Amino acid sequence: MDGANSSMVSEFVLLGLSSSQELQLFFFVFFSLLYGMIILGNLLIIITVTIDARLHSPMYFLLGNLSFIDICQSSFATPKMITDFLNEHKTISFNGCIAQIFFIHLFTGGEMVLLVSMAYDRYVAICKPLHYVTIMNQQVCTALVLASWTVGLVHTMSQLSFTVNLPFCGPNVIDSFFCDLPRVTKLACLDSYIIEILIVANSGILSLSTFFLLSISYVVILVTVRYKSSAAVAKAFSTLSAHIMVVTLFFGPCIFLYVWPFTTYPADKVLAIFYTIFTPILNPIIYTLRNKSMKASMRKLVTQKLKSKKISEISLITRPSL
Repeated sequence: MDGANSSMVSEFVLLGLSSSQELQLFFFVFFSLLYGMIILGNLLIIITVTIDARLHSPMYFLLGNLSFIDICQSSFATPKMITDFLNEHKTISFNGCIAQIFFIHLFTGGEMVLLVSMAYDRYVAICKPLHYVTIMNQQVCTALVLASWTVGLVHTMSQLSFTVNLPFCGPNVIDSFFCDLPRVTKLACLDSYIIEILIVANSGILSLSTFFLLSISYVVILVTVRYKSSAAVAKAFSTLSAHIMVVTLFFGPCIFLYVWPFTTYPADKVLAIFYTIFTPILNPIIYTLRNKSMKASMRKLVTQKLKSKKISEISLITRPSL
């Protein structure tokens, strides 16, 4: 990292979601509850998929990894945003800002590829059911997850290569709750037009290519099941509707923020909240509420935990009398 950069601008000022003092306490409580739900909901999915042997299949393996990425994605900036609601001066160090940029692109890039992997899994399951076990074996599933992290790492390193050595010598105010790359780039003490084009091209290629692959897979699945029984069509629509909902909620804000020309809008903060906070909490809701096996396994897991807790409490009560 260029030492000159960090000596000129040692920290950035984050304006947050709102300057209204009245809203700070409300936002603190609201987003604290949301963040807690994100962690608990996605952890419950990971634990359920790991413990329940009936869920040891490629679809649930990928779903568990999606939950892990969602936890990571919601944690790169949300805890700081929550604590900043209680602080009058919201600042972040130069290195902390670069770290946020690194992690947001690592996790979003990885999630895009993982969603494509999940769509491929559904394509094989619906269109080639007889070969599903052979095609989606453990080695392939592991390779798909590793590929998602690899693509995310390459994507974020390429984005940082455009940004980390920019000269920041004056303005240091970011109108957001985290170090959003488009807004940080605009603070550089040079004409950043070329850098902005490169960043847009980088994000655009990844976002649009993965979105295109997802769209193609959904079309192929729908065309394939069109000639099958009504039960098969209904099952395919039920499965795809959950995927399409997640993809729309995730890709919509990302494409608007990182593929659109570098013009900032007031709605950008709302869109940033969508893919950093709301999408990670909606994923477990969407995938579990529409999945009977997952709901049954979660219910069984919670029931077992409650029973074991009751038994331990009873044993503690009866032990002194013995």
